[in-house]
Amino acid sequence: MTYKVPFVNYPLQYRSLKKEIDGAIQRVLNKGDLILRSEVEKFENSVAKFLGLKYGIGLNSCTDALFFSLKALGIGRGDEVITVSHTFVATISAIVWAGAKPILVDVGDDFLMDVEKVEAAITKKTKAIIPVHLNGRCCDMKKLMAIAKKYNLVVIEDAAQALGAKFQGKMAGSFGLASCYSFYPAKILGCFGDAGLVCTNNKSLAEKIRLFRDHGQKTKTEIAGYGFNSRLDNLQAAVLNVKFKYLPKWIKRRREIANQYNNGLSEIPEVLLPPAPSFAKDSDGKANTEPQHFDVYQNYVLRVEKRDKLAAYLKKRGVETLIKDPIPNHRQKALKNLHRFNLPKTEQISKQIISLPMYPELTDSQVGYVIETIKKIFKTK
Repeated sequence: MTYKVPFVNYPLQYRSLKKEIDGAIQRVLNKGDLILRSEVEKFENSVAKFLGLKYGIGLNSCTDALFFSLKALGIGRGDEVITVSHTFVATISAIVWAGAKPILVDVGDDFLMDVEKVEAAITKKTKAIIPVHLNGRCCDMKKLMAIAKKYNLVVIEDAAQALGAKFQGKMAGSFGLASCYSFYPAKILGCFGDAGLVCTNNKSLAEKIRLFRDHGQKTKTEIAGYGFNSRLDNLQAAVLNVKFKYLPKWIKRRREIANQYNNGLSEIPEVLLPPAPSFAKDSDGKANTEPQHFDVYQNYVLRVEKRDKLAAYLKKRGVETLIKDPIPNHRQKALKNLHRFNLPKTEQISKQIISLPMYPELTDSQVGYVIETIKKIFKTK
């Protein structure tokens, strides 16, 4: 089906950068620089610098970024790691494959980990917390880091959807011991396949993860231990290096689109909009002009009681939407040992959420069409 407003539009972005991307690909192929070459190193350094961190390690996915972070910290059998159910299953899978037990806490109305519920989930077996910065919004890391410090826990940030997001002026991913990113094609910064990254200030952790990604090879003749095959392709890194310089521009456009959605849909009682920016107060009690959250809108997610009806209505009129995770992870029959968690907000949200088209190449007229189409079903002027 051809949509008037598709949910994503990969060819459109490629065509806008075709000359630069094709040139980068040809340069890599002509040199034969395919595995762990200069483009990878350049990308690792660029993202780490962007976040204000020392080390970046390119991998084949954010899943491995999470998994390797846990393994490098020695977290495994007998340990517990606190995270959420309202996330892509990879967050939980990484904990399970590391040998640890996932402990799930509920989320708030902002779709993020309810930090107030974390402390009650901590036991003597708890070793780490993995907050998920979902939809391009950063968790309340000030409170979460205070809890982690109190109980001597490691924080690994799942920032797969939040490159460029901030909390109280500080970059998402720069709070914990490590942060993990995805560059899957649909992400804010996406390549033409799978790619991931770990960023950290911890030199020892960075060195261990570098060994993990390349079969434990310290040099071509020395094996430091058993490892895996999880290298970021130099070709994909070259594409990401081209795109990286456009990231601020793309974030700005996403925020403009979100503002248009917010303004256009705000008067529909049946539609609950994403959380708006909030402003913290300074120590003297005065309102701060710096927003508590700087969102990058990886996704623009509505909550609607008759979600499926809205999705069908929009599809019929040429607007493609996404209903992500209608069955939460802890209710998936195949994911055993998760059923015991009582997460009412997660279950409520899973029945209501619908994602609207959100990418920088959307035109104002397309955004306007989506807004007017939604207004029609709810008969709002």
